[in-house]
Amino acid sequence: MEAAAAPESVTQGGGLEVVVFPWLAFGHMIPFLELSKRLAARGHAVAFVSTPRNLARLQPADGVRFVPLPLPSVEGLPEGAEATSDVPPDEVSLLKKAMDGLAVPLAAFLAGSAGRRRTDWIIVDFCHHWVPPIADRHKVPCALFMIFPAATMAFWGPRWANAANPRTEPEDFAVPPKWMPFPSTAFFLRHEAEWVAGSFRANSSGVSDAERLWEIMERCRLTIHRSCHELEPGMFALLSDLNRKPAVPAGILLPCHEEENNQSSSSSSQALRWLHDKPPKSVLYVALGSEAPLTRENIHELALGLELAGVRFLWALRKPVSTAGRNDYDGELLPAGFEERTLGRGVVCTGWVPQVKALAHAATGAFLTHCGWGSTVESFAFGHPLVMLPFIIDQPMIARAMAERGVGVAVARNESDGGSFTRDGVAAAVRHVMVEDQGKILAANAKKMQELLVDQPRQDQYIHDLVDHLRRYKDA
Repeated sequence: MEAAAAPESVTQGGGLEVVVFPWLAFGHMIPFLELSKRLAARGHAVAFVSTPRNLARLQPADGVRFVPLPLPSVEGLPEGAEATSDVPPDEVSLLKKAMDGLAVPLAAFLAGSAGRRRTDWIIVDFCHHWVPPIADRHKVPCALFMIFPAATMAFWGPRWANAANPRTEPEDFAVPPKWMPFPSTAFFLRHEAEWVAGSFRANSSGVSDAERLWEIMERCRLTIHRSCHELEPGMFALLSDLNRKPAVPAGILLPCHEEENNQSSSSSSQALRWLHDKPPKSVLYVALGSEAPLTRENIHELALGLELAGVRFLWALRKPVSTAGRNDYDGELLPAGFEERTLGRGVVCTGWVPQVKALAHAATGAFLTHCGWGSTVESFAFGHPLVMLPFIIDQPMIARAMAERGVGVAVARNESDGGSFTRDGVAAAVRHVMVEDQGKILAANAKKMQELLVDQPRQDQYIHDLVDHLRRYKDA
């Protein structure tokens, strides 16, 4: 692949005007912002649209203009809830319903922007099925940016492929789809498949996630993916054929840990200080994201598994958001005496921990993760082997792909009871990665992946090629 070219605004006489509009989840907003930064750094004007509270929780970026659109109130949605991390999993569909109410203010924003110069593109997320009709009225093309692996998109497939090969029951999703022409880890075990089956059914927003995605895919001019050929060879050609439009990799969009989320706290500083005097590669960093549907039993089994494993650990534990009217997490969250028994070799931080900085620290040697794509991508930057504990969406599929690549080990799950896990299973997976000889092979494989993917000229070229597509297809 060629080295990165000069900024497009220099080589081709002027930048693009781009509106970027992610779904209301930080796992989406952060990669959308990373894409925005790279476009802005090349001389393109970027307006980043979200709600006021979400924008206040993001780090401003040079050349990226934040555009706040107040989120309408919806019955049942807690006041002030503007992101998926603010609500329990069973209320996320209400957040989609509230987001659908942004159609009028978005149209007003586009109309107000018309006086400056025409917007060249609107880059939207999987759930903005109502944006293309608004964009059409303003003669602005749409692109769909998917923050999931390209294999996830191929698994979902377009409407026509699903009509030709109907999938209605969980077992239908337990094998790769018939349109996948090569062996793949793109399938769900039975205890994982209920979620994906549910995405094809209407939720309390009135629209299924599959319908949202299909409407956008059918009306956008191209799809953009947070991935690359090195990670998913052959997948972009397949997606281009399936969706009958270009599928363009944007690279892995690694965040810079010097500019990580502007949240700060004494607990995050304390957590990083705790790492400073630990031997190199001796600490397991543990983080399951902000949306894992953890029960008290899950948390206790994970804690007791870490205790049994006997390794150093830094656990970024976010207290799950409880459903309104329930008190699932009143009282002590951790097992009695756990912190005292692990004092000195482990620390649990319930405040904000800057994940990329924790992963970048010399003391960190492995990552116990839910295998959300954002966290998995961040692990690539530092060559860490993975202990994998997936829960929802495409996390189990990503975990299987990482296991196949030899960079991680999954915690054993009980498929017969919906995927429970035990402290013994946690301890066995942790020791496999951190203590046993096999862990050295996993670490070596992870290091090779780091060397392959953390190649700045190669990643810059993906953005250059993306901009070339945006220029070529904006007037198609």
